Amino acid sequence: MAERTFVMIKPDAVKKNLIGAIVKRIEDSGLKLVAAKLINIKESQARKLYEEHEGKEFYEGLVEFALSGPAFPMVVQGNDAVKRIRNLIGATNPKKAEPGTIRYDFGRDQELPANIIHASDSTTSAAREIPIFFRKEELVRF
Repeated sequence: MAERTFVMIKPDAVKKNLIGAIVKRIEDSGLKLVAAKLINIKESQARKLYEEHEGKEFYEGLVEFALSGPAFPMVVQGNDAVKRIRNLIGATNPKKAEPGTIRYDFGRDQELPANIIHASDSTTSAAREIPIFFRKEELVRF
């Protein structure tokens, strides 16, 4: 089975009507969506998603931002999906992202934590993050 990773279009991008443009870039890269939904994130989900940052000065800001509006979590599948998505989205800080990446093209005018998109940084993170938002039966098979 191909590698799966977690990706979430954040509230800032949803407010800018960028879901379609971002999904198109992901699909154009050859990766497949195996789950996706537009939701209002629960506080418990936001805290669990960002739990590795708990205790850091920016943790509460990440949680608050995740709760600031609808988000579009997804599970994406393909060979080397984690690495490919990370390259596609660019550096965490959109101001430091390379031109042509999702964060640069759609978010370079923003300040953190508003950075358009979240993506798992490893297969371990993906395995932890996917079940925060999706049940196994929600993931389609190709």
